[in-house]
Amino acid sequence: MPRNSKKPKKKLKTHRGAAKRFKITASGKIMRAHSGKRHFTRHQALWPHAQAQEIDLGQPRDVAAIRQMLPYG
Repeated sequence: MPRNSKKPKKKLKTHRGAAKRFKITASGKIMRAHSGKRHFTRHQALWPHAQAQEIDLGQPRDVAAIRQMLPYG
């Protein structure tokens, strides 16, 4: 029997900055929002503005780090 087997494990903390920026979909993919939507959009062409409104999935190289910051995603 391992030592301290009756003690419950500690809860993991969620990285609050990552929780505000990323969401995990039902299929397990990571969604993020595009930048460049807040201000100075009057002089932009329509396609960057429309492209910024689309939902984007996170980069595959960043998935492991994001999942570690969101343990209960």
